[in-house]
Amino acid sequence: MKRHGWPFACTALFVLLSAFHAGADGQILYENNFEKAAAGPLSDDFLVLDGDFSVKESDGNKYLELPGAPLDTFGVLFGPTTNAGVCVSARIYGTAKGRRYPQFAVGLDGQNGYKLKVSPAKDAVEIYKGDESVATAPFHWKTGSWTMFRLRIRPTDGPAWKIEGKVWPQTEAEPKDWTIALDEKAPPRPGRASLWGSPVSGTPIRFDDLLLTSE
Repeated sequence: MKRHGWPFACTALFVLLSAFHAGADGQILYENNFEKAAAGPLSDDFLVLDGDFSVKESDGNKYLELPGAPLDTFGVLFGPTTNAGVCVSARIYGTAKGRRYPQFAVGLDGQNGYKLKVSPAKDAVEIYKGDESVATAPFHWKTGSWTMFRLRIRPTDGPAWKIEGKVWPQTEAEPKDWTIALDEKAPPRPGRASLWGSPVSGTPIRFDDLLLTSE
């Protein structure tokens, strides 16, 4: 269990994260909370597409961090190659600065696959296919907080494919319903899970509790 200062806060976080992981059914394909990772450069578990990602530690908690500069979109791949029948989960922390807001996402099926992206400047969560936004739903992000992400791809009758995403504040219970969904006819391409960040606010973005499961 991670250490986060006061006993009550630690217990509350443990309950929330236990529920978070319990919500991702199926076999665990990859899991990383960085507690066993050495601070500094990433291990061979990760393929950095671009960006100065590194393991950092604060208040007894380790996490993956993307620095607040330079301003661009950066990504990293992790876990085994999959294409469907899988779910990726993570929690992401960011802060706004004035009217500048960061953007961040989790993804499946590689660099050009599907991404579940929070866009605070739009008050929205979006599903991206490659670099194109293909679905959007309302979501109000809170600065200076951890946000839970869950993205899954599953086959349906048709043949067809359902891409579904959930986002919610760490301090709240996981919603029963999916926040956003997309139907696709073409089968997804194989690829690894991913994390993405755009530090528009000039402040670091943190990623933690990565989990990839089969559905």
